[in-house]
Amino acid sequence: MTTTKAAQKRAQAKVEYNAFLAECPSRQLLDRISDKWVVLILCALGGDSPGQPGAAHADTPKAMRYSEISRLLAGVSQKMLTQTLRSLEHDGLLTRTVTPTVPVTVSYELTDLGLSLHHMTRGLRNWAQTHMAEVLANRENYDARTS
Repeated sequence: MTTTKAAQKRAQAKVEYNAFLAECPSRQLLDRISDKWVVLILCALGGDSPGQPGAAHADTPKAMRYSEISRLLAGVSQKMLTQTLRSLEHDGLLTRTVTPTVPVTVSYELTDLGLSLHHMTRGLRNWAQTHMAEVLANRENYDARTS
């Protein structure tokens, strides 16, 4: 009978996702999508242009090759980029398309689910870029007070 109760609890938890609970799968998803590389990959595939938040073409998703993404994301290691792209594909946020050319062409593109998340991450990216000067000034003020 204990198994039934445990199964019922799991079923109920699926209906009522609560990221404040440690065992909730939505918390694990939040951990994944709050990663800086995830945010930047979603912004890149969503068509955001570096340094131009709110550009006219910012809502036009585009397929990108691995090398394009790698060049755009300054500082990302090959291992981290590969792991992040795989996890996003696993979660259904992007698709990976292999074209049999010489050499093989691999491109990545947002799914509808990924595009819906991109709209959220674009806002985070724009907020960070818009308010960075203010945050840096606050850091300096804090450091001056606490030193």
